[in-house]
Amino acid sequence: MLGSAEGRVWKFGDDIDTDQIIPAEYLVTPDMKVLAEHAFEKVRPEFAKEVRPGDMLVAGVNFGCGSSREHAPRALIGAGVSCVIAKSFARIFFRNSINIGLPLIEADIEADEGDTLRIDFSKGSVMNLSMGKMFVFRPYAGFLRSLIENGGLIPYTKARLAEEKRR
Repeated sequence: MLGSAEGRVWKFGDDIDTDQIIPAEYLVTPDMKVLAEHAFEKVRPEFAKEVRPGDMLVAGVNFGCGSSREHAPRALIGAGVSCVIAKSFARIFFRNSINIGLPLIEADIEADEGDTLRIDFSKGSVMNLSMGKMFVFRPYAGFLRSLIENGGLIPYTKARLAEEKRR
């Protein structure tokens, strides 16, 4: 069930591309933990060492632009990022993230580096606990919600196949 999340904000700007998220030289492994060790290495060298499970990214427009590599959202999941909130996402990054179970929220919210956010995915709300401000977004529905709740496309498919087998 896609319920809620609470975490600390890492603030990013516009046009954060997949090469910034995970530099190309680390694309030799699909291992999320190894990728996480190099997340944002060239633009935020402290990120990999300081990010904590549950932390969230808040960004501007066109987050995840660039190449269509699935390694970028894998690096974020490996780092423990619970959600990315941005004004907009590159389409392929959006779908890759959903397919591997990383929740993304397309919304324009106010948040500063280090603020604490609480997200209610079912209600479509983001509460900035540090500022005392509430923001809304369109919650996931239907198939996309099922993918996120199951942890991505592969676990979703395995669950559906097991369900069919039981029938």
